[in-house]
Amino acid sequence: MIRLNHRHCLVTGGAGFIGSHLVDRLLANGCKVRVLDNLSNGKTANLAHHFANPNFEFSQGSITDPCDVEEATQDIQVVFHLACLGVRHSLAHPFENHRVNAEGTLLLLAAARRAKVLRFVHCSSSEVYGSAQHVPMAETHPTHPCTVYGASKLAGEAYARAYHLTYGLPTVIVRPFNTYGPRSHHEGDAGEMIPKSIVRALNGKEILVFGDGLQTRDFTFVEDTAAGLVAAAECEATTGLTLNIGCNFEISIKDLAEKLVAMVGNAAATVRFTPARPGDVSRLYADPSAFMGMCDWRPATAFEAGLEKTIAYFREHPSGPASLLQSEAGRNW
Repeated sequence: MIRLNHRHCLVTGGAGFIGSHLVDRLLANGCKVRVLDNLSNGKTANLAHHFANPNFEFSQGSITDPCDVEEATQDIQVVFHLACLGVRHSLAHPFENHRVNAEGTLLLLAAARRAKVLRFVHCSSSEVYGSAQHVPMAETHPTHPCTVYGASKLAGEAYARAYHLTYGLPTVIVRPFNTYGPRSHHEGDAGEMIPKSIVRALNGKEILVFGDGLQTRDFTFVEDTAAGLVAAAECEATTGLTLNIGCNFEISIKDLAEKLVAMVGNAAATVRFTPARPGDVSRLYADPSAFMGMCDWRPATAFEAGLEKTIAYFREHPSGPASLLQSEAGRNW
């Protein structure tokens, strides 16, 4: 067991959705935390409650800039690599998506090796699998990504494995399935189904379901994903491995949309089916048993309880639901 207490940790993408919750957890555990983020998707508002903390440091910089990466890894003991560009972004900007997700990972691995870090946790994605060929999906499931995002995340995984096998860098690759919760992205091409739908429903707008809605996802509450990343870093047995984080359940997008309409409680909100999105994965359903057994991790938040917390976050957002709607793109690719 590698205790992270008092370790100096770097979180790339730490101003983002999952990254900021990971920063919360690391600081609460007594770590020193440096964040590297270029704020293309992340927000300083996600970290505002930490800026007065002497154990927290924010560096605005790019994962693709060698100087920024070299500076960010100085005196670091544990790296959590979450900086990336997302699925919908990759449809319109495939080369930029590849550069950040794949080349940025390689650049960071090289700097981490020079810094002699104790652990490198690479946050990948269930999108590397593509659509399920059989369920539940263990780590041995074939990887056939449907998008450049999924392919670039898989390339980043391959680089992390290569740095472990060639140079002995103590890496662990984690594949979270769909994460949701407060601070999730509703806006632009980073927007995801749950936050987009909540913002639309709060404003009495139609929730958009792309395709027939029969596609399924395995959702994990963001605080549980953050706890999983910490557990992966602390468990020495994970070194060199690739592990799923998920809840071992699935829900269809149609059923989720109907659930959100009911939970938000705005009578004007309805569900509307629209043409399918390109590259959309039809089924994701995790088998996280290897990770659970190795790291003694379990999701602590029931799905509906997590949805209630997420709805409350957007309902009570300082900008107000009407303002949030202005940055929600509907068709966001």
